[in-house]
Amino acid sequence: TMSELSGLTKVDSVKALDAFIKAVMDAVKSKEQVLLVGFGNFYSLERKASEGFNPKTRAKIAIAASNRPKFRAGKQFIDTVN
Repeated sequence: TMSELSGLTKVDSVKALDAFIKAVMDAVKSKEQVLLVGFGNFYSLERKASEGFNPKTRAKIAIAASNRPKFRAGKQFIDTVN
């Protein structure tokens, strides 16, 4: 577990992980990239507004523009998994 690997208590590990997650989400929300060398890259991708349809009724609907969080794994992460 994270606490065993880091030598922190479980409570401190949870606090550290929660702080990291919040920092990444805040940065990506602000359109910043978070690069963790060897692990990966967190970033935001803008999706343009488009037109879709309801598959049940075939009625056209407008799909609003939105931002989507993305993650691209780094080479070291990919190599470790494989």
